[in-house]
Amino acid sequence: RGILINPAAYSHTSIALLDAIRACGLPVVEVHLSNIHAREEFRRHSYTAMGAVGVVTGFGVDSYIAGLHLLSARIQQLDTED
Repeated sequence: RGILINPAAYSHTSIALLDAIRACGLPVVEVHLSNIHAREEFRRHSYTAMGAVGVVTGFGVDSYIAGLHLLSARIQQLDTED
């Protein structure tokens, strides 16, 4: 089990969402359709990324495909560690 999330504008505004990600106890991969680092300065910081195992950004809908693949790999890795 894990979470694939596109927090959109909440990524740079929501400490509450960061707290929820940290509290859930599951691996979380954050995805963004656009490259947030190429956008306005205030969009370049992601609070939610601080709780994620990784971030995929800037590949349009392929961000979801890559994120899901990477999340699946992380879950399998965690399962073999148990």
